[in-house]
Amino acid sequence: MSSSRPYFLRAAYDWILDNQCTPYLLVDARDERVQVPREFVKNGEIVLNINPSAVGKFFWDNDYIEFSARFGGVARQMHIPIWAVLAIYAKENGEGMAFGPAEAPGVKAESPTLQAVDDSDGNEPPPESPAPPDKGGKRPSLKVVK
Repeated sequence: MSSSRPYFLRAAYDWILDNQCTPYLLVDARDERVQVPREFVKNGEIVLNINPSAVGKFFWDNDYIEFSARFGGVARQMHIPIWAVLAIYAKENGEGMAFGPAEAPGVKAESPTLQAVDDSDGNEPPPESPAPPDKGGKRPSLKVVK
């Protein structure tokens, strides 16, 4: 199957705009195929405003995002492969979606496949799964880290 990343990115982009917020992209800029202003890259990453009012010649497909944007008053052309996008979020409240690092095209990651293996002789029952640890009745919770 093809990557779901471009579909989730477009959905999050539309959702952010529908809520009158400013969509920002967090991009992994370490690869030379990512064309962004290198002087604004920090720790191998760059944050880009992709609000329609901030970009020109915006093009987006399943493989890359291209647009022009101004940096210090100078128009620059961006080319961001979809696999280099680490997150899309709203500037105003940080709501959005983050992605794990993806393999660049040409590097085929092995996808694990699970297979049931029956190596018993039929006389022993399968081993039982260990009981989950007792949490003292507490429910799990998520913590927001910024």
